[in-house]
Amino acid sequence: MTDVLDSSDLEKAAHRLVEAARRAGADRADAVAVRGVSLSVGVRLGAVEESERAEGDDFGLRVFVGRRHATVSANTFSDPAALAERAVAMARVAPEDPWADLIEENRLAREIADLDLVDPATPNAAELTTLALACEDAARAVAGVTNSGGASASWSLGGLVLVTSHGFSGSWMRTGHSLSVSALAGSGTGMQRDWDASSKIWGEDLDTPETIGRRAGERAVARLAPRKVDTGTATVLWEPRAATSLVGHLVSAINGAAVARKTSFLKDRLGEAVFSPAITIVDDPRRPRGLASRPFDGEGVAGPVLNLVDGGVLTTWLLDGASGRELGLASNGRASRGTGSPSPGSTNVTLLAGPHRRDDLLASIDRGLLVTDMIGSGVNGITGDYSRGASGFWVENGEILYPVSEITIAGNLREMYARLVAADDLEYRFSIATPSLMIEGLTIAGR
Repeated sequence: MTDVLDSSDLEKAAHRLVEAARRAGADRADAVAVRGVSLSVGVRLGAVEESERAEGDDFGLRVFVGRRHATVSANTFSDPAALAERAVAMARVAPEDPWADLIEENRLAREIADLDLVDPATPNAAELTTLALACEDAARAVAGVTNSGGASASWSLGGLVLVTSHGFSGSWMRTGHSLSVSALAGSGTGMQRDWDASSKIWGEDLDTPETIGRRAGERAVARLAPRKVDTGTATVLWEPRAATSLVGHLVSAINGAAVARKTSFLKDRLGEAVFSPAITIVDDPRRPRGLASRPFDGEGVAGPVLNLVDGGVLTTWLLDGASGRELGLASNGRASRGTGSPSPGSTNVTLLAGPHRRDDLLASIDRGLLVTDMIGSGVNGITGDYSRGASGFWVENGEILYPVSEITIAGNLREMYARLVAADDLEYRFSIATPSLMIEGLTIAGR
């Protein structure tokens, strides 16, 4: 597999694309190449259900003719001249764009940091099968589990090669290992399902299959015999897995493209207190072995670590070159990119742990909901109005009483963020990491 991990051939191909664009009449150009390799195995009830392997190289070329630009992509590299000529012809008839361009030369990364993103161990199908079977066996061994939704184990390799006409040439690759399982408890119409998973850059960092399976089984059993609750106002405590969605809504709201379009409910809040002073949220593209780490972004900028929210104050937007220019700001290295044009996005986002023990927050709830899963996506990005389905456990006088389902939580994110309280149980399981989060005074729609 060492040939798959080597991206030197992709860099050469990207250089040839940029040179072809120049010969075709482009004033400026950049080319990206993406190598995608994946292997996955799915099992259910002790037998392999599917095994899939995919490989492919994709290429994208963006060209500029004056203030006009166009992007083309291909999954073969047989004729770079034809691809470049097509892109230049498209750019000449495109409308002028005052914001899109190559990133300023002085912003380009001069060194490519080693973030330990490539695990040289590449598992085969038999090894992945063993992991998936062990994970499912652990879930099925939990008392009360009656069936399996299946387990899967996978390995992947992806990354980015970027070459620009103003002198940048670089690449990064990132491996990924994941293991997941779904367990079912109960029977008939009373059956309940839950899941657990682990995803890491290096396979050795994965949770054990036994741990993942046991957690999934125990979560499914705990959900048996859910009840409905009366509509009213209550305190809501999100466990870390569910709490990531609250930070995800923030990430969408501070995306530079949304701010420039004025489609963000936070568009006028830069430099203002959005959260309490105890809340700090960090975006870190440089975290070693981070799920979304990268040494440079889709335009060649080595983005710094950013405190998106510092002491409750919203300090920055997520910016690529185009959104930064439109807002009169500089890119902060948050350009995400495949083979198309770049767009702003986040990397490893962390809401830092607060001073409160989760058990203490739970004990403080007179009447409320412990959320374990969110359902749907009922958030208005323009107004911040929030209405999402949820399931979890009903809490009274600090005690978990019984599981609940078919609950809707409603509020407005502006007000919710201002009242948000963070626990100290921070988990790094996803590219967005949070501890448990609590908000008082939310509307709960039940029966």
